[in-house]
Amino acid sequence: MSKRMKSILVWVVIALIGFAIIQVAILTGWITRYYEMTLMLILINIMLAVGLNLIVGISGQLSLGHAGFMALGAYTTGIITRMMPNLGGFALGILGGVFLSGIVAYVVGIPTLRLKGDYLAIATLGVGEIIRIAILNLDITNGARGLSGIPKLATWYYAYIVVVLIILVAANYVNSSPGRATISIREDEIAAESLGINIQKYKMIAFLIGTMTASVAGSFHATYYQLIVPSQFDFVRSIDILIMVVLGGMGSLTGSIFAAVFLGLLNHFLADYGSLRVILYAIALILVMLFKPSGLFGRREIKASKLFNWKKKGVSQS
Repeated sequence: MSKRMKSILVWVVIALIGFAIIQVAILTGWITRYYEMTLMLILINIMLAVGLNLIVGISGQLSLGHAGFMALGAYTTGIITRMMPNLGGFALGILGGVFLSGIVAYVVGIPTLRLKGDYLAIATLGVGEIIRIAILNLDITNGARGLSGIPKLATWYYAYIVVVLIILVAANYVNSSPGRATISIREDEIAAESLGINIQKYKMIAFLIGTMTASVAGSFHATYYQLIVPSQFDFVRSIDILIMVVLGGMGSLTGSIFAAVFLGLLNHFLADYGSLRVILYAIALILVMLFKPSGLFGRREIKASKLFNWKKKGVSQS
C-alpha cells in the first residue's frame, strides 16, 4: 500500500470514529437540537473555508466574492427542491448548483485571474455583488423576500460525509502534480512561468474547485435553514469566510478546519451576550492574530505519518 493511500485510509478511519462519537452524543442527548444547529453551521463553514483556502492560500489569489458562489448553490438547490421535495431533488440541486457555479467561475475567471493583488480582490468583490444583485432582481428567486418553504433535506450526517469528501479531494489536489504547480505559482509566479507552468490553467483549476465547493455549502445552507434571502450572501459573508482562512493559516487546510470549528464554537458560547458578543468576538480574533500573526497553523498540516510517527522504512516495505 502506498504512503498516500495509507494516509487516506487512516483519515477515513478517524472520520468514521468522529461520526460515531457525534451520533452517540446525539442519541444520548448530549448534543441537543440547538447544539446540532451549531454543528451544522460548523460543517458548512468548513466547506467554505477549505474551498476558499484553495484559492487564497494555495494559489495565492485574493478572492472577496466567495459568498456569491455560495448563493448560486443555495438558490439553485432551493428552487429545485421546492419543485422536487425529495433526496433526488436535493442531489439534483447540488449538481445543478455546482454546474452553474462552475460555468460562472470559468467565465469570470478568464479575465479576472489575469489580475493580481488588490485588483483581483476588487474584481472578485464585484463578481460577488453582481451575483447578489442579480438574485435580488430576478422573479424566480423571489427578489428581496427570498425563498421560503424550502424542504429540510440536509442533515448533519449528509454534511459530515460531504465535508470528509471535500477535505480528501482538496488534500489530494494539494499533494498532486497540479497542486504543487499551483503552489509554485503562489511562491513565485515569474519563476513558475519560466519553468513552463501554465499559470492561467492552474489558477483556474484552484478557482473552479474553490467556487464549486462554496456552491455545495450553499446547497446545504438552503436545505437546512429552509429560508434564504440575498442579504445572507453579501460582502460581509465573504469576509467572514476569509477570516476563517486567515485565522487558520493561509495555505493550511488543517488550519481552515480548526478555525471553522473554533469560530463556530466561539459564536455559540458568546450567543447569550447579545450585542457584547460582537465585541468579545473581535477581541478574541485580535488576541489570536497578535500571538499567531501567520494564523493558528501557518502553512503547516497535521499529517497521518507525523500523527502516528511512521517510519519511512516501514512505509516503503508496505
